[in-house]
Amino acid sequence: MITSHDVAKLAGVSQPTVSRALRDVPGVSMQTRSRVRDAARALGYVPSQAGRSLSTRTTGRIGIVSDQLANPFYPALVDPLHQRLAECGYRTILVVDHGQDEVAIETLVDGSLDGVILTTSELSSELPLELSRRGMPSVLVNRLVKGSTVDECTADDAHGAGLVADLFVGLGHRRIAAIFGPQTTSTGRAGAEGFRSRLQAKNVDLPESMVRTGPFTTEHGAHALATLLNCSERPTAIFCANDVVAMGALNTAVTLGLRVPEDLSIVGFDDIPMASWARLNLTTVHAGIDELARTAADMILARIKHPESPQRSHVEPVRLVLRGTHAPPPSHTPPLIA
Repeated sequence: MITSHDVAKLAGVSQPTVSRALRDVPGVSMQTRSRVRDAARALGYVPSQAGRSLSTRTTGRIGIVSDQLANPFYPALVDPLHQRLAECGYRTILVVDHGQDEVAIETLVDGSLDGVILTTSELSSELPLELSRRGMPSVLVNRLVKGSTVDECTADDAHGAGLVADLFVGLGHRRIAAIFGPQTTSTGRAGAEGFRSRLQAKNVDLPESMVRTGPFTTEHGAHALATLLNCSERPTAIFCANDVVAMGALNTAVTLGLRVPEDLSIVGFDDIPMASWARLNLTTVHAGIDELARTAADMILARIKHPESPQRSHVEPVRLVLRGTHAPPPSHTPPLIA
């Protein structure tokens, strides 16, 4: 049976160097890494995860609880998480949260993972508490949980929503509407509170008839805008809870014959890669998804190494990204295509 010692002999390096090179641990030169991989390939050597687990009492795997990757926000978050963890020698295991019921705790504490990154938690989730109680290192990223004591990192959602309110009011909009996310999530609630608060500070009303609340989906955005456009006084500007919701709203606007932004301004949140596509050119709030991912990865690795250290909390700054879907209000109410 071929072992790492055989690879080390052929590559002309030590056995620990073989282990570090094959796990992409920083500190091994590209030349050495290439030589080790060539030797392993020539000998048909495959590293044994079981052997590593026995010798280090770790699995080298981090679980990421994510929504389905059909939602484009999650690939934008999961990919940099995966990259950062790989740089540090860890593999990632994706655990999909289908939304009907919370992910079973048994899936995460069966001994196959060294830590867990939670990206989909609702405010009332008991998962972080259960993971802590069972000694499993975990980090909340994107969404927070009430009363949680685990490490957490999120964007400054309330401030970002306030920036959109400032933009709309500064452009002269007064008939402003909002398509908010679910109020069972910290992101949905903070965005709604931040937007309402900033409008109120500027003496601009946001009546309930101009508000729609629902999931972070294109379907919600599309349906919500269709109902808002049926209001007696149609809105001239729409704040969407995230870019995915905004994409649905944009599609409805185009379907009904409205020009964006000449007839209707639509602004999203997150700045996922698709938002910058020329076809969308979406004005949005940059939430620093890459930065959040790298921070969360570093947090989980630090927690694994120092399980008793104090709780860490990080709020990622946000900024407005002005693209092509905002403008002053139209001088008249444009007709809709029947």
